[in-house]
Amino acid sequence: MRIYHNIDEFTPLKNAVVTIGTFDGVHIGHRKIIAGIKELAGSTGGETVLLTFFPHPRMILHPEDETIKLINTIHEKAELLEQLGVDHLIITPFSRDFSNQSAEEYIRDILVKKIGTKKIVIGYDHRFGKDREGDFETLVKLGPVYGFDVVEIPEQDINEVAVSSTRVRNALLKGDIDLANTFLGYHFFVTGKVGRGDQVGRQIGYPTANIMIEEQYKLIPADGIYAVKVKTDEGAYNGMGYIGTRPTLNGITRSIEVNIFDFNQDIYGQQIRMEFHNFVRHDIKFTTLADLKDQLAKDKVDVMKLLESS
Repeated sequence: MRIYHNIDEFTPLKNAVVTIGTFDGVHIGHRKIIAGIKELAGSTGGETVLLTFFPHPRMILHPEDETIKLINTIHEKAELLEQLGVDHLIITPFSRDFSNQSAEEYIRDILVKKIGTKKIVIGYDHRFGKDREGDFETLVKLGPVYGFDVVEIPEQDINEVAVSSTRVRNALLKGDIDLANTFLGYHFFVTGKVGRGDQVGRQIGYPTANIMIEEQYKLIPADGIYAVKVKTDEGAYNGMGYIGTRPTLNGITRSIEVNIFDFNQDIYGQQIRMEFHNFVRHDIKFTTLADLKDQLAKDKVDVMKLLESS
């Protein structure tokens, strides 16, 4: 997959089969659309193009809303799309100027002139252009003018999947990892560099890697203990993930940590990935570190059983 960080980097294609959207989560609904453009490109000798936006439009149009969190970072999204076999990914910088284009300007200048769109596949509710004036009917009307065909993903097809990025986000925020993973079609994950903590975990026999996530917009699931799998430069390992403020230690700052099983390597500064498989329990404040240690021993047994059965 070729990645373009600006539409001006892209050379128009002779037969572009295009879809457009934020594709946050790259969930099973999105995958149905991507399968559609791949099938269409395969039958017409075209190439697939996915046009997405960064920052997320809501971040630009509603900068006062600090609650906006996304399932994937832009790098994670690109990785997932590459795995699905998209030929070209265009990441268009979203701005107020961009949002002020009329629907026809967007179709003429972006889809036709800069991409070379011959077929466009969109969801039934897709809107675009200034004040979201453009829709499926707009594309159908202007298709003959600019030389492209429009394929709509019907409402019933999307509803059969019964999934949206919002439903995935809500599941994650509740700690319902099973539901989120079902909607996503893969295990939700976070990626970040390993930073140094205060070594309390090591003192009680459960050393943890502190995962530092740079992207402030990345959604983090509910506080608690999770059964996870960790990918490092050394390989893949089972582990016990933790999200919370460490109330037993009177912590204030929320942290993301993982106790990696059967692992004793120095990975400070290394980029690692933590995949969430199961929710184990909510965060609890213990009276003593000894009580915390006893509970972690029980948690580890639960985590190992869950990972063995997954």
